[in-house]
Amino acid sequence: MNIASRVKYVVKRDGSLASFDVMRIYNAVKAAMVEVGQYDRKKLEKVVRYVVRVLNEKYGDLDTYPHVEEIQDIVELALMKNDLYDVAKAYIVYRKERERIRKEKMKILGKDRIDEVDKAFSLNAIRLLAARYLLKDENGRIVESPKEMFKRVAALVVIPDILYDERVFDREGRQKVHPHEDFNPLEYEGKLGLGRSKDGFEFSWNRYHLERMKCLYDELNNQGKMKLPWSKLLEMLLKGEFEDYVTNAREYYDIMVSKKFMPNSPTLFNAGTRLGQLSACFVLDIDDDMESIMKAAHDAAIIFKSGGGIGINYSKLRPEGDVVASTGGIASGPISFMKLIDAVTDVIKQGGRRRGACMGILEIWHPDIEKFITAKASEGVLTNHNISVMIDEKFWRHLKENKDYPLVNPRNGKVWKYIKPRDLFRMIAEMAWRTGDPGVLFKDNINKYNVLITAKGEINATNPCGEEPLYPYESCNLGSINLYAFVKFREDGGAYFDWEEYHRTIKLAYRFLDNIIDVNRFPLKEIEESTKASRKVGLGLMGLADTLYALRIPYNSEEGFEFMRKVAEHLTFYAMKESVERAKLRGVFPLYDRSRYPEGSMPVAGYYRRDLWTLPWDELAEEIRKHGIRNAEVTTIAPTGSISMLVDVSSGIEPQFALVYEKRVTVGSFFYVDGEFERTLKMLGLYSDRLLKKIAENGGSAQGIEEIPEDLQRVFVVAYDIPWWDHVRAQAEIQQWICSAVSKTINMPSWVSVEDVEKAYVFAHELGCKGITVYRDGSKGVQVLITPTQRRKRYLRKIENRTLEIMRSMGIDVESLDKLSEEKEVENGIKGAPYVELTVEDNNHVGNKRLEKCPVCGSKLLIYEEGCVRCPECGWSACL
Repeated sequence: MNIASRVKYVVKRDGSLASFDVMRIYNAVKAAMVEVGQYDRKKLEKVVRYVVRVLNEKYGDLDTYPHVEEIQDIVELALMKNDLYDVAKAYIVYRKERERIRKEKMKILGKDRIDEVDKAFSLNAIRLLAARYLLKDENGRIVESPKEMFKRVAALVVIPDILYDERVFDREGRQKVHPHEDFNPLEYEGKLGLGRSKDGFEFSWNRYHLERMKCLYDELNNQGKMKLPWSKLLEMLLKGEFEDYVTNAREYYDIMVSKKFMPNSPTLFNAGTRLGQLSACFVLDIDDDMESIMKAAHDAAIIFKSGGGIGINYSKLRPEGDVVASTGGIASGPISFMKLIDAVTDVIKQGGRRRGACMGILEIWHPDIEKFITAKASEGVLTNHNISVMIDEKFWRHLKENKDYPLVNPRNGKVWKYIKPRDLFRMIAEMAWRTGDPGVLFKDNINKYNVLITAKGEINATNPCGEEPLYPYESCNLGSINLYAFVKFREDGGAYFDWEEYHRTIKLAYRFLDNIIDVNRFPLKEIEESTKASRKVGLGLMGLADTLYALRIPYNSEEGFEFMRKVAEHLTFYAMKESVERAKLRGVFPLYDRSRYPEGSMPVAGYYRRDLWTLPWDELAEEIRKHGIRNAEVTTIAPTGSISMLVDVSSGIEPQFALVYEKRVTVGSFFYVDGEFERTLKMLGLYSDRLLKKIAENGGSAQGIEEIPEDLQRVFVVAYDIPWWDHVRAQAEIQQWICSAVSKTINMPSWVSVEDVEKAYVFAHELGCKGITVYRDGSKGVQVLITPTQRRKRYLRKIENRTLEIMRSMGIDVESLDKLSEEKEVENGIKGAPYVELTVEDNNHVGNKRLEKCPVCGSKLLIYEEGCVRCPECGWSACL
């Protein structure tokens, strides 16, 4: 709106000045109007014009400025003068609530005033930051603010930009190696940084930042890539000759503070700290000898101590009962050594903040595979492990032909015994049906587009959550873009997606993650070497469900699947494009020449489906052949449980688990409402505690709620409103354009059959997924929401799409799936878990441990999402 104001500044509550912005008044009044269902643009503009006129008359010709509280008082007066009493009441309540939130944030952070970053993050996010992320002293007292945390991270991330500056860096490595120089970072702490002013630096480097800077310098110097000796570089830094890079630091800072992107939790925990370990998880190797086994246990302990999790494929270990030639004894088998790693995990808390997470993998041909599949059936076994069966192409052939499948002793390659593949497949599905374990990994799909297979052979393992298939001693360097941050709202409440800003953020977030590799303090030398050989980064997504809500696209509609494909395609395309630009300046990853890139191969399935392209992939492939690429892989879809809570959006690519749930606190309870759902209800004048209670009692689902219009019921679907086959398809649509893999839970109601689980495996494999995690409601003893789907034993909301048609074309029997109007009984004589409304069953487990409430905040509201048990109230996760 065009309203001229002569007032230039406003006095904030802390006494500082901020530029006067009439749109802040406009938006606050509009929100109050929407709150009570009385939005009227003409009346809104009339109120704002009155407020500005009063301020102009009083302050327009003076050198003094209005206080923010005075402006809000004038707004209240303007509303009442225009007979907008309900709006005025809503505005007053809004002011009171904002005051309460400010005081609560100050209390949590131990501050007497809050800054713009504290304001930008919700109260829930501030609680999570204080509990898990902000640095504390030895007494547990918080010693940094959220703003300082983000600056601490940005100050580290910008360091490689300086060392790769052309004044310093020689891409070709033609420089002489400068003599090593000793350096004490303590002497320069606080004396170096970017954004110099009389008060210090906008981004100041502490001893740990400087330590990582010196380590990167030494690494590049040893490669003959440093034009200057360290002392000369230090001199230039002291003179401020790299001051222009404050712009880069601000960009890295801004994409976090604006909530457009968040790195994985270890980066927020450890950047610029003594630990310095920025990666989430790792893969280790284990050979069939005691030295290797004990080395794996040692390496696992070091990784857990540094804040990471691990994945190990145990298939090289000889089976239980096999001979041990050196002692004449009998081998105890891989599961016994998994228990050893599990015990190590149990006693070492990750980086002092969380217990380690493990992925245990066994190939389907291993003689102990049946014991492995049922390993977690008993309580108290492998409590810190996810377990997954690695299925190869040979097994699929035997399954299809119903031909006996050989189990092979890895010690000598001899057949141990033959087994019926259908019996083995049924065993996997039934255990997943009963307990949620094991997961399934598809070795052929993992390696089909693996560009490093020519350099390093097949990949045989993944990280704990399965979204990062990795070689031994590689690491996950992860971060996620918040899709909801790119939803823009028109004046009429309609929404659109800002693709241009999305592309800009992808490039910036990619650069952020690529820099992380250079300044990471890896826990083991082997990990540093393997990670830097491939330079894999995993840029991912979060907030998909909220984005689809805002755009009014049903999650499992064809339009929804098309949007998923498009955001994933653009994510990988623009990240790879930026990786090529980085390669021009900084060089290709060391294994590039031995990879499949020079021959024109690409690491994504979608590249080989020209009919799916919306971008010029042939041009990108040619650019790679011409200039190379900086990173072997650039994208993955990782779990985002905690970081998605920081930015208040839905997790990863998952549908929302509930639109509304009741949150109990010491002074009572209140309803937690999905942000986009709340915005929509208020915009339509439907928002009320009575309606929220009704939805909460409906398991958090809007289905069948008569007050919710039919068109909104189609859009605002939650996890259990969506048929399991559409969950599989959503994972597959995104997987087509992701370099690595996708973390997603395939939610199934309690009434599905074991045959449904089998069909999910076949469907996922045929669609090209690299693995699948099935969760039948109640199978892990966690949160069971009584949605209409659960109560009526059928899917109430059926969105027209092509999924069943696709399954039928693959030869999968869909007749039983198509008859969803008939109530289904639980099959195989296995009873489902009893239902309770918005609380948990009394047999909650994490792994196989009895767990009746969140171990951090005590909440009884626990859910299973992204392959993990997590608490939506405080952000605790059993995985990360």
